Amino acid sequence: ELPIDTVLLARFLIGKMLVRVVADGVVAGRIVETEAYVIGDPAGHAYRGMTLRNRSLFLERGHAYVYLAYGVSFMLNVSSETSGIGAGVLVRAIEPMVGISIMERNRGTKQVRDLARGPGRLAEALAIDRQLDGVDLCRAGQLWLGTDGKASGDIGQSKRIGITRAADSLLRFYARGDR
Repeated sequence: ELPIDTVLLARFLIGKMLVRVVADGVVAGRIVETEAYVIGDPAGHAYRGMTLRNRSLFLERGHAYVYLAYGVSFMLNVSSETSGIGAGVLVRAIEPMVGISIMERNRGTKQVRDLARGPGRLAEALAIDRQLDGVDLCRAGQLWLGTDGKASGDIGQSKRIGITRAADSLLRFYARGDR
């Protein structure tokens, strides 16, 4: 069901479930914020072509691209185009729904609002690291996308956060009203 278009996929993912199976159980949440990094985007990791680090961005849509940002935090992207075309959607935030106590332990906080708000926090809460790079998110496994059958609701759009190139592009999408 995933659309073959980066912007459409970024919107499509709002309201979908991100599920992670860990040793202690399952952690999951509803995706509430994404950012699109389209074909030819100077802010995207695929801009200069395929490398060993970003090759997962060039896989068929629906694969995980996980990278370490600034040597500090892992980030999860979803490849978004056909095989060989580099583009992706950064999953910026989820609303924690399942396994909250596991997320709290992973993050070292009891503040539910802060568990998975921001892409680095999200990855830490769900124990996402480079070992999950390239995983097919359309198949049940250690990390996958699903739905709880609920509609996504109203989707807002704005500038992306924390970038300098193509910073004015309206490629950030979010669930309106979600805290």
